[in-house]
Amino acid sequence: MFVTMNRIFVNQEHGSIFEERFRNRQHAVDQMPGFVRNIVLRPQAENDPYVVMTFWQSEEDFKNWVDSDAFKQGHAKSGTLPKDMFTQPGKLETFEAFLDSDE
Repeated sequence: MFVTMNRIFVNQEHGSIFEERFRNRQHAVDQMPGFVRNIVLRPQAENDPYVVMTFWQSEEDFKNWVDSDAFKQGHAKSGTLPKDMFTQPGKLETFEAFLDSDE
């Protein structure tokens, strides 16, 4: 399994807008081959980032998503967000799971 963790630093004043956008997302990623699931974690400490985790059957499946028109269209809407929504650039981390207690 391939896992991505996108750490997104959101200005606390815009947390509800950020969360609402995720609740109302188009779910295009859900239809992608190899997609397993998506989890969005809300920070508990001030100045910590939101963490958006996606789980994929393979790294290739994730790369196909990033190269897809659906990805480009979904992320093009970020230009409509308030300019001060983010306190710093996000950070994408990628991992290959070598152990899963579910298996």
